[in-house]
Amino acid sequence: MNDPLDALLKMLGDSQLYPPNSRYHGTARALLELANGEKLPYLRRRFLPQAGQLPTLLEHTVREGDRLDNLAAQYLGDPELAWRLCDANNVLHPREATQCPGDTLRVSLADGSADA
Repeated sequence: MNDPLDALLKMLGDSQLYPPNSRYHGTARALLELANGEKLPYLRRRFLPQAGQLPTLLEHTVREGDRLDNLAAQYLGDPELAWRLCDANNVLHPREATQCPGDTLRVSLADGSADA
């Protein structure tokens, strides 16, 4: 039996599963075959870039009330690019990046990007 969702995903290809501003854009899909023969699709692991090796565009001094989505919109032009700020600052949980006013937050290019 053909699964319409699986057929659509195959048509779109791996890089089309997520929009270009997603941290998962371009992440390859794979299939896990279970003992009973069932196949489960999943995304392969996304390795985090080395934050210190990402080119710094600028530094932002955290102020009370700052949020990563607002900072991403201000500096990168898209609030959904907040994950880039997390990557650039070795932050796993986004709120950690802005919880201490006075801290410095790096704004950088995406890993492998030629531009922001």
